[in-house]
Amino acid sequence: MKKSVYLFLMLFALSFSVSTLNSCREKSSGEKMEDSMDEAGDDIEDAADEVGEEVEDAVDDN
Repeated sequence: MKKSVYLFLMLFALSFSVSTLNSCREKSSGEKMEDSMDEAGDDIEDAADEVGEEVEDAVDDN
């Protein structure tokens, strides 16, 4: 029983350390490009929302 608990804890520690090491890697160029495209899309969406609000305000004023 004691050996199986020890083995389980060692396997858990090993899997945790492997997953931690993999998460610290740098982003690939594809991931960086995807992040840039997402950010640009968000900026365009925000700008379109602002223009839409300004148009609504202008129509409401007339």
